[in-house]
Amino acid sequence: MEAALLDGRRERGRRTRESILQAAVDLASVEGLDGLTIGRLAAELGMSKSGLFAHFGSKEELQLATIDTAREIFVETVIAPAREAERGLPRLQALMDNWLGYMRREVFTGGCFFDAARGEYNSRPSGPVRDAVWADFASWSEILVNRVKAAQAAGHLDPAADPEQVAYELDALGGAANVRFQLDRDGVWFERAHQAIEARLEALTVH
Repeated sequence: MEAALLDGRRERGRRTRESILQAAVDLASVEGLDGLTIGRLAAELGMSKSGLFAHFGSKEELQLATIDTAREIFVETVIAPAREAERGLPRLQALMDNWLGYMRREVFTGGCFFDAARGEYNSRPSGPVRDAVWADFASWSEILVNRVKAAQAAGHLDPAADPEQVAYELDALGGAANVRFQLDRDGVWFERAHQAIEARLEALTVH
């Protein structure tokens, strides 16, 4: 009986933490990670500060948990589905399509959570939150480079092309579309980014 009650409390606690973090990623995507305070989030959720402190003992702990949650959502939405595509160029194209779609659909209320976080922390001194933001950016860059290399290894893209340069250009095109969309709410920027990405890859495609 005691074990069942304990398991029930743990499950309720897990669900509460998940709902808190879902609200946190949306709030941080709009107001920034610095705006993500225990008090601000408690007000958003209609909870007491003490209730939130039971799950997160500090603002920094909340920020780091929010980044972890955003990463999980990004992987589930953008990266994992692309693995179902054929290796090489089709998988790279699927990754790009998923990424543009994720930003256009605003999976996070404020657009791309990670673009917002990088803009907020790019000039900050090193610390746990900035380091986590940087690690996610480095991981995304590495994924792009590896997808380009895989397309080259499959014989789909010009083997003489610099994978780092190609990955940089693809990332820049998608990131620019997100910034423009957040400013004027016109989805045409994602269409332009898609066309530009396809044109860049077509120029490198081995026929």
